[in-house]
Amino acid sequence: MGQGDASARSTAMEGDCLSCIKYLMFIFNFFIFLGGAFLLGVGIWVLVDPTGFREIVAANPLLFIGVYVILAMGSMLFLLGFLGCCGAIRENKCLLLFFFLLILIIFLAELAAAILAFIFREHLTRDYFTKELKAHYQGSNNTEVFTATWNTIMATFECCGVNSADDFDQQSLFRRLNPGRAVPEVCCLRNEQLMNVDECLRGNMPFRIKGCYSAVVDYFEAYIYMAGALAIVVLTIELFAMVFAMCLFRGIQ
Repeated sequence: MGQGDASARSTAMEGDCLSCIKYLMFIFNFFIFLGGAFLLGVGIWVLVDPTGFREIVAANPLLFIGVYVILAMGSMLFLLGFLGCCGAIRENKCLLLFFFLLILIIFLAELAAAILAFIFREHLTRDYFTKELKAHYQGSNNTEVFTATWNTIMATFECCGVNSADDFDQQSLFRRLNPGRAVPEVCCLRNEQLMNVDECLRGNMPFRIKGCYSAVVDYFEAYIYMAGALAIVVLTIELFAMVFAMCLFRGIQ
């Protein structure tokens, strides 16, 4: 009788532990589901945003690819969260194993993307953008993709050049294509009572002083930290979800 009671108690404890793991996995997968929905929302917002950010993304191949990577990852996390919740509640070993393998692939892909971003970070430096601006920017009214993208950036963030208006020096393509102009028209302030456009174009004040690199970094600084914190949270949730999925898989009879 003593052994039977001990066995019954052990079985009950295992059942309670399995039930606890099941509901914990459901909670973690629910957060993965929400994370996927958030990424999907961000990707869709960038693609349909009417304020010009879509054109900036489309003009840069790396950013353009990045948006679709975000959409793909969001869709995958959205689906996995849903499958994980179903697998946990229904205690389906096939769904749990499928969930574990897919989320492991996503986890490794996210780590690889972070490593690649760190390796190629030099392509996002101030010097790199300055070099590109001097070599390719043509003028305010030009429709070439690179030039139009920079016009959108300077108009949106109310800035001029990468560092300042000094980026449009004698060695820049802009000065060679636009003799007599020191800055593009998009750099000029729009208060007609305080300025003359012709004077601004010749380099006389007032024109926008702040460079776009600082303006963009200042604007997105809070979002960068938020995105980094969110990435850490998502990776942690994915790790716990994989552990709980394997524990639940092994515990289901």
